[in-house]
Amino acid sequence: MNSINLNITFEQYESITELTLADRTLCELAAKALNTSYSPYSKFRVGTAIRLASGETVLGSNQENLAYPSGLCAERVALFTIGATYPDAVIESMAITAQTDNFEILKPVTSCGGCLQVMAEFERKQNTPIEVIFYCLNGEVLKVPSVKSLLPFAFVEDRLER
Repeated sequence: MNSINLNITFEQYESITELTLADRTLCELAAKALNTSYSPYSKFRVGTAIRLASGETVLGSNQENLAYPSGLCAERVALFTIGATYPDAVIESMAITAQTDNFEILKPVTSCGGCLQVMAEFERKQNTPIEVIFYCLNGEVLKVPSVKSLLPFAFVEDRLER
């Protein structure tokens, strides 16, 4: 038997004012994406902004449906938009934030497992790390250098490749 310890490296900031201008702008765009959230059931809005190597930014917001499993998280909305519109694009960084009128969010909200797997697939496809920034509006920011930091056991099956 082997005992293996996994370590996750991330940066923690008190607010977006400590970030670079590029990262701060990405967080502000994620907050702007909250305005297009369709979340009449949970009242929990999520916004994502993704910066491509080309300099373009793609936004996404969560889209709910009365039949709950039919909705989609903000991260996947943005990532699938990139896959359909910019299939060869390289993703540099993404910022994710959330807001609700039901209570105050005090810590950054992280991505669900389904989104992490899709993020890992994009990172694998481009063979370049994707930096992920979790931004709490008017609060703390967490920044990880790669999706692998968040999902070290992502599903991978090389035999399924072309």
